Amino acid sequence: MTDLPIVVGVDGSEPSLRAVDWAADEAGLRGAPLRLVYASLWDRYEGALIAQELGKPVEEVMARDVVGTARERAERRRPGVEVTTDVLPEEPEYGLVRESRTARAVVLGCRGRSGITEALLGSVGVTVAGHAHCPVIVLRGSHDNQARTGTRGRIVLGVAEKPAGTAAVRFATEEAVLRGVPLEAVRAWRRPAHAAPGHPLLAGEPAHLHEQEAAVAAEEALRDAPGGLEVHCRTVEGHARDALIAASCEADLLVVGARRRHGHFGLQLGRVAHGVLHHAACPVAVVPELS
Repeated sequence: MTDLPIVVGVDGSEPSLRAVDWAADEAGLRGAPLRLVYASLWDRYEGALIAQELGKPVEEVMARDVVGTARERAERRRPGVEVTTDVLPEEPEYGLVRESRTARAVVLGCRGRSGITEALLGSVGVTVAGHAHCPVIVLRGSHDNQARTGTRGRIVLGVAEKPAGTAAVRFATEEAVLRGVPLEAVRAWRRPAHAAPGHPLLAGEPAHLHEQEAAVAAEEALRDAPGGLEVHCRTVEGHARDALIAASCEADLLVVGARRRHGHFGLQLGRVAHGVLHHAACPVAVVPELS
């Protein structure tokens, strides 16, 4: 495990260079190598950011320039981290999913279609997060520099139905320990349809039981947390997606699981993970859970 790299998908855009910064810091924390990958069927780079930095016309900027510039950036940020690069002549979705087979994690910048970088996540991020064999970290929240440096001092874990001992729990715990910050487990619950809050005969006990079950699930998720790690458990009434998006406003990293089903070849990304990837206010780690 110690030799597995942290892989970054780079394309020369500003979001991908922020991903290089974030991944270099993560590699430094974990003592892991860093692998920078440019995957495209085109050898030329179509943007302008790298061209400006290199002082070349856009049409002369090649894929090797993109990964070379990214490498220099990573080495300046974390001089002690081993950095390698590669150019893959294929679509980035396929190349990065294949890279995930031998990676500790894959890190991606948030970049939507048509250059919309802060609204909805682009198809590459969704596809990789839904098929990868390792955790995928997508740098949401870069509009306030949150993707560059952790400033809120908290890791948030979205607690699923069977949280104890899951890969997402382990990943969130590792991140909190490495960063020396508290870990907060958030479990959403919903009032039964027949227990409407406005009905005095139907409200109360059924809703209380659901809230109690949520509290137990959150506590169960952190039962094996190492001593010395500050942990918090919180329950929120409502949809899990909305609860986690709200919690992301106070987090440096939001961690959610994504169930993988053997023999299923379609996109394996639940509604909660899909929602937070599009709307979270901080970086999101999607951790595959084998079922």
